[in-house]
Amino acid sequence: MHIRVEHLCKRFGSFAAVDDVSFDVEDGSLVALLGPSGSGKSTLLRILAGLESADSGNVWFDDEPATDLHARMRGVGFVFQHYALFRHLTVEQNVGFGLSVRGVSKEATAKKVKELLQLTGLAGLEQRFPSQLSGGQRQRVALARALAPEPKLLLLDEPFGAVDAKVREELRQWLRRLHDEVGVTSIFVTHDQEEAFAVSDRVLVVHRGRIEQNGAPMEILDSPATEFVARFVGEVNVFPAVVRAGVAQAGKLEVRVQGEHGPGESHLVIRAYDLKLWREEPGIATVQRVVTFGDRVRVQALVDGAGPIIAQFPRRSSLLKGVEPGCRVQIDVTTARAYPAQASSLYPLPAT
Repeated sequence: MHIRVEHLCKRFGSFAAVDDVSFDVEDGSLVALLGPSGSGKSTLLRILAGLESADSGNVWFDDEPATDLHARMRGVGFVFQHYALFRHLTVEQNVGFGLSVRGVSKEATAKKVKELLQLTGLAGLEQRFPSQLSGGQRQRVALARALAPEPKLLLLDEPFGAVDAKVREELRQWLRRLHDEVGVTSIFVTHDQEEAFAVSDRVLVVHRGRIEQNGAPMEILDSPATEFVARFVGEVNVFPAVVRAGVAQAGKLEVRVQGEHGPGESHLVIRAYDLKLWREEPGIATVQRVVTFGDRVRVQALVDGAGPIIAQFPRRSSLLKGVEPGCRVQIDVTTARAYPAQASSLYPLPAT
């Protein structure tokens, strides 16, 4: 199913949950709605499902108007964060529930349930109850139940939010494989950028009810359209800066910035992995901390006249030789962006 959304708006009192949102989702693609809590992601998903009514705007399914279509008529499967399984029904009964209420024969239901349990790795658990399953298994049951009626569109609201980090990673990989096998158009909501980038074909970054950027994962990571996207996606350093002739200056740090940018007060945004630093006198910064996280090392330094900066390196990087708290370092920036200072952001600038 191809989805087209045109100028959707939804308010709750004075709060604009969805504010003039338009986008397309190609047939068979897997799309993430990524943004912080309260940005309007779930409201947008519920409007697509027919569980909320928009104040204005239109939704089209395969070029057919769906704005006023009842939820039961939309051919949508919905997966909730907390599974919403029937506790008194077995796995088999939960998965087949939607088919049963539609009047599908017992034979056809049993056949479909068996196929889905095989597909989702739940074969052998047919007679268990939800309380006898792990979190990851419950989530798979919820997905199998949503897929049973063969929906044209699958909507998932924070589908892995209720499981721990390890299970979450396994479910991400599994969802991508499942999607590639089934091929149903899917949209899922998440606030986890790693999840969005690992699973989706395209990412829509949502902020304050609006789409800040719509693009492929690497496009959003490498070419953030706004300061909010640059700050929200990945670990970044942000400095007040002045841009002259394409060069941003923040204290002793001078950086050539990407894109067209006029002179004046700006916010300089540098990703932690787009930095190189090495021990050198006199340098432009003093190292404060060096912390190892598995195969990565994080170095925090204080740039003269600018403030704290964080860089990440592979643990065995030659650049780390001699880098320790108290030493002076030189800094080179491989890629950076500057945004007009009036472009407000969710997060405050670091103190200098």
